[in-house]
Amino acid sequence: MSEISKNYVAGGAITKYRLAKFGAADRAAVQASAATDALIGVNAELDVVQGERVDIVRSGFAPVQYGGNVTRGDPLTSDANGKAIKANPAAGTRMSIAGYAEVSAVDGDIELMLVAPGFITTPAA
Repeated sequence: MSEISKNYVAGGAITKYRLAKFGAADRAAVQASAATDALIGVNAELDVVQGERVDIVRSGFAPVQYGGNVTRGDPLTSDANGKAIKANPAAGTRMSIAGYAEVSAVDGDIELMLVAPGFITTPAA
């Protein structure tokens, strides 16, 4: 598997295989908690606590914990616990995404995703 990871200081506890966002300081990351967070990637394979170093997968394929039903190819955003869920913005709304589901999955599954942070907007009717 090929990925690009970046090392950060954890600005709070981050559970393994959960989505991450920038922390309050430069070179810090925290666990994501909303679809409105500017998502940056996925925590690698270790749980971390505040102040520890953490590797965040910023690009490529990475395992992530899913928080609901997704179908391969779905764009992914964060739920309140940093789990990956299908991004489904309301018409005219911009939503942060962490990437795309590589496989179909259900709540609790740890499966691959393609990490490709960005934003999507559903056109207004």
